[in-house]
Amino acid sequence: MVKKYFLLILVVVSGLNVGGQQRKYVNDYLNIGVGGRGMGMSGAQIASINDVTSAFWNPAGMSYVKSDLQVGLMHSEYFSGIAKYDYLGTAFQLKNRKGVLGLSLIRFAVDDIPYTLNLIQPDGSIDYTKIKAISAQDYAGLVTYAQQIKPKRYASREDIDIRAGGNLKIIHRSIGSLANAWGAGLDLGLQAKVGKWRAGAVIKDLTTTYTIWSFSFTDEEKDALLSTGNEIVSKSTEIATPRLILGGGRTFTVNKKIDVLAELNLDVTTDGKRYGNLINLNPFSIDPRIGAEVSYSKLLYLRLGVGNFQRVLDDKDTLNLQKTTLFQPTLGLGVKIKNFAIDYSFSSLNIQSSPLYSHFISLRIDINKKGGAGAAAMESVDSVPGDNSPKIPKNKK
Repeated sequence: MVKKYFLLILVVVSGLNVGGQQRKYVNDYLNIGVGGRGMGMSGAQIASINDVTSAFWNPAGMSYVKSDLQVGLMHSEYFSGIAKYDYLGTAFQLKNRKGVLGLSLIRFAVDDIPYTLNLIQPDGSIDYTKIKAISAQDYAGLVTYAQQIKPKRYASREDIDIRAGGNLKIIHRSIGSLANAWGAGLDLGLQAKVGKWRAGAVIKDLTTTYTIWSFSFTDEEKDALLSTGNEIVSKSTEIATPRLILGGGRTFTVNKKIDVLAELNLDVTTDGKRYGNLINLNPFSIDPRIGAEVSYSKLLYLRLGVGNFQRVLDDKDTLNLQKTTLFQPTLGLGVKIKNFAIDYSFSSLNIQSSPLYSHFISLRIDINKKGGAGAAAMESVDSVPGDNSPKIPKNKK
């Protein structure tokens, strides 16, 4: 049955029309990532993610949430605070304890942008009172459902664990009062564990996500645009084609206190050849990501990652004939004390030219009703090596 699910994902992706008319990097703010753990591992956690942030990485992983309510928060800034990226997520078990439901909100925005279209008056004078501040805002809301699935052929195998989940994704984007857009899409994810081995697959924008823009200009703004040779548009559509992410990893037990998790992800885009990607098989481009997590007593975590590999022209070659490989290294730290976890990660866009550094800080809190089933589960079970979530307790006969 597992093979059937993976085959379904591959067939859906390969059978889509991915012609050259599609735009690349549509809704790219949804590829940044959420949570300090994922960012510290360069996003290589499709097979191992198991908390509230699974809604972004792999919705199947949310089924591991065993607390009555888990809340995740993250804030980061880019370009000296000009752009802000925020995340809020919740996950909670349904009453039947068979599935987990999650709600998440992502916002990426540049605020207080000076709007100067009406700065210069018809007579050529400058009127600074006409300057106003606007915001360019991108929102994404995710409704996630995930649960464990147990095929009959593996019912007696305690070393095999299979999870499935999906997202309904609602997109809203705006640029002041000038333009706004709405879109919707679906994501589907799978995870499987066999002993200490893990595998995961996610297909984002499963049915292709259409973001429809509408524009609204005043007569004054239309005159200004026409006088400067700009085209006045009323509607526009952006199309995000499916994106397949495959992952595999393994946990290693060093001793009673130290565990290591290593994972490799392959991010496969279907919108045509992307400049600089290591692997281009038009219309597919593949971006590998590697991550590792070292845990000490399930209390302290050290994370490393490498991703965003790019083959570009070497700046040192004045003839523009030689290429060099750039990559994005990441580093992260985490602390988990009872039901509270804080994760930090640090990354730069590359290390061979002028780097741009970003800091990511996230919090995760488990809230349990006093004496409830969630609280009992949290207190009575051990963590899986390399996991941040508890195992499912075995049913007592």
